[in-house]
Parts: sequence; structure tokens; C-alpha cells
Amino acid sequence: MFLRQSTVGREPLALAMSGVRMGERLLQVGMDTPLVTSLLAAKPGLSGESAMVLPDEETAAQARRVVAESGALVNIAVHSLDALPFETGSFDLVVVHNRSGQTLTGTSESQVLSECRRVLRSGGRVVIINKGTPSGLTAVFQSRPDPGLTESSIRALKAAGFRSVRALGDRDGYGFIEGLKIEGSG
Repeated sequence: MFLRQSTVGREPLALAMSGVRMGERLLQVGMDTPLVTSLLAAKPGLSGESAMVLPDEETAAQARRVVAESGALVNIAVHSLDALPFETGSFDLVVVHNRSGQTLTGTSESQVLSECRRVLRSGGRVVIINKGTPSGLTAVFQSRPDPGLTESSIRALKAAGFRSVRALGDRDGYGFIEGLKIEGSG
């Protein structure tokens, strides 16, 4: 018991690393971890906006259940991830869930990230959540992430026109990469 750090007053990791704030317009692309999805969805509150785009109805049904349990108000759309159904500049922050490696794959990766850039306002941010290095006992039983995943995500964000691209951190099985949309930068 005395070895555990107190978590009282600390935000969950995904909230802290994404930097989503109350009143922001948040878009989540894909869904890997329902708990992370619901925590992020609830953060903008009534003064903000929260939306999700999912590739299939099965995932959308799961997201609707998770979001309903959290009490968040979220616009959930089933749509192709490489052609987002929102107007240009609609969001302050886009979070791309890619822990399973299903959201950003192969040839669609550049188109998905280009669409994320399109729907962001100037000065908006994208955060990719990848599979990170497991810690504690889970490190014994889980496979290690591809060591090139972070570098691959950084290259993909830069190719899509994002600036100030950087790895924010790798902790507790999550890896976080961020990029900014700077107007006139591609």
C-alpha cells in the first residue's frame, strides 16, 4: 500500500496527455478503449462539443453504450474515416485512437490524417493515441509495441501538413503524439 502513488486529484492519463478542456470542440476518430473514449467525450461539457466518427455500426453501438453510461452528450457518426462528415475548421482538437492499429493503416493513413487536418481550426491540435510500452505486470504478459510506431506516426503527421509534431510521452501502455495545424503550412 505504501508503495502506491496517490492518484487523488490527478486526471486520468489520456485526459492529461490529450489536453482536452471544457468548452472545446472535440472530435474522436476511431475507438480502442471504451473508458478513454468516455472520459474524453465528457470533458468538453455542455459549453463545448463532442463528436465521434467510427467506421462501422458495431463499434458505434458500443460507443453509444459507453457514452450513455458516462452521461456525455456526443454526436456519433458512422462514416468512412478518410472522408469526415464535418465542415472545414469545425474542431479545436482531434484525437485519433490507434492503439489497435486499425484506425491508421496503410494507404488510408495519409487520407485520414489529411481529413483530421481539414476539420481542425487554425491553431488546432491532433493527438494520436498509439499502443505504448506496457508497464508493471502487464509488461510481462503483453507484447511490446512496434518501436517504429512513434516515428511512423510523426512522419505521417508531418506528411499531412501538421507542424510542431512531437511525441508527448509513452506510459502505461499508451503512446501519445501531437501535431498542430498552422494556417498557411500546407
